[in-house]
Amino acid sequence: MNKKNIEQNAGITVLFLCLGTVALILVVILWDIFTKGAGKISWAFLTQMPKNGMTEGGIFPAIIGTFLVTLMTALFAVPLGMGCAIYLNEYARDNRFTRLIRMSIRNLSGVPSIVYGLFGVVLFVQLMRIGTCILSAGMTLGLMTLPWTITASEEALKNVPQAYRSGALALGATKWQSIRTNVLPYAIPGMLTGTILGLARAAGETAPILFTGAAFFLPFLPESLFDQFMALPYHLYIMATQHHDIEGVRPIAYGTALVLIVLVFSMNLFAIILRYKLRKVRKE
Repeated sequence: MNKKNIEQNAGITVLFLCLGTVALILVVILWDIFTKGAGKISWAFLTQMPKNGMTEGGIFPAIIGTFLVTLMTALFAVPLGMGCAIYLNEYARDNRFTRLIRMSIRNLSGVPSIVYGLFGVVLFVQLMRIGTCILSAGMTLGLMTLPWTITASEEALKNVPQAYRSGALALGATKWQSIRTNVLPYAIPGMLTGTILGLARAAGETAPILFTGAAFFLPFLPESLFDQFMALPYHLYIMATQHHDIEGVRPIAYGTALVLIVLVFSMNLFAIILRYKLRKVRKE
């Protein structure tokens, strides 16, 4: 065996060990949460209102609140993010200004979520006087998800061959017609997949909703977008770190963590299935 083969095998072995280490850590964490939280999961736990400072009852308001704020995030981030990506990739000129915009968007993707939470308080709660509610939290999470949506959508658009655009333009189509008929059908699977993954990340965030509308104990459902709400990540944070009886509510915390993990995994699985379905339809 020559030197190149030895180096190649060593590199593959190191990569495999890294993969195995990450997978093992993930399995240990998931197994711990599942074994300690599965016993708490029941129909009553998922559908009942909380009682006695969340020491009894269920987490139904937290599930509904998480769904509503994620929906608001999608309504705010998806159209705006996809539209921005289409403009940057299809219409904007490749100059210093657009490169600066792209660099800024990628830098915003790495900003800590707590910064978005504080910005949401200043902009939506105080300046716009919306108050602490579902709408403020959803728009704050939307701002946090926007860079991810733009980046994922633009990368999907870049993967569409330039010949698809040129062919449509050569046949007399307008710029928008070529994008709508020849580009978007091939880019949509990747755009939606990246967007859903961004929304899954937003659904599990605590810091952005910490100051913008989330409440620990609300034994009722929100009646409008201007009401406060319970959310699974914030609920889990309080149960695990701030509750007056942490040991007593630990099973509830594990049950909440398991529900949140299933929710995020379901969104990721939905993104994978949707991408597969859309690509299958496109090929047919």
